[in-house]
Amino acid sequence: MRSTYLALSFLAASVSTAALAEDPAPASTPEFTVTGGATLISDYRFRGISQTNLQPAIQGTLGISHVSGFYVGTWGSSIKDYIAAGSAQEIDLYAGYKHTWGGWATDMGVLYYYYPGNAKGTKTDFFEPYANISHTYGPVGVKLGLNYAWKQSAQSCAYDPRCGNKPREDSLYTYAELSGAIPHTPLTLTGHLGESWGRSYLTNGLKNYTDWSLTAAYTWKALTLSVAYVDTDFKKGEITSPATEGGHQLGKAGVVGAIGVAF
Repeated sequence: MRSTYLALSFLAASVSTAALAEDPAPASTPEFTVTGGATLISDYRFRGISQTNLQPAIQGTLGISHVSGFYVGTWGSSIKDYIAAGSAQEIDLYAGYKHTWGGWATDMGVLYYYYPGNAKGTKTDFFEPYANISHTYGPVGVKLGLNYAWKQSAQSCAYDPRCGNKPREDSLYTYAELSGAIPHTPLTLTGHLGESWGRSYLTNGLKNYTDWSLTAAYTWKALTLSVAYVDTDFKKGEITSPATEGGHQLGKAGVVGAIGVAF
């Protein structure tokens, strides 16, 4: 979802809400499962770019999955109000289907990004279908995925002068992840490499950039502690917060810590 480090709670919920899709399902498996969680994160990064001006965010998620593999849910985070024309919240609504067989899993669905309280006359909300395929090899997992947003009003930079009033465009995000559990420990490591194709106000009108991260997570009962190193290939000054917000380099390398609880 909007962060791979990035909203670790959302990724965990996406997996857990669809985990009951394994075929065949045990007789004791409930028809519906409800999962959720809350996370405090030191910096909300969306595809490598800070959405909180390098400051902490509070995030939460709630999902419902069916034994068939279908699921719906929501994920939310606090953001800086310049990100979406005055909105201080990002709320993601999603629905999808996951199917697993052997060591393989496919997951596809659609996201709707909703920013309540944005300035009158602006359009910041948009849809983004997604799909990914993954495979596990013992304690190691490999995932390939993509998110695509067709041309929508929110893809335009018309209301944000940082973009130079560029016309709206479609956008594509592709990524690969490699994860592994350290044997006999509650630790997992995840490497992420992503490429964003397309122009948006979030990138000051620039097109095509790469982000990457390495995350270590420690799980104890319902708690997960994580630390991630996040970076992009933006050059200094290419992606910054407004001068009124300090003009910080939003795509620079940084360490992101998080603590989350799941239920």
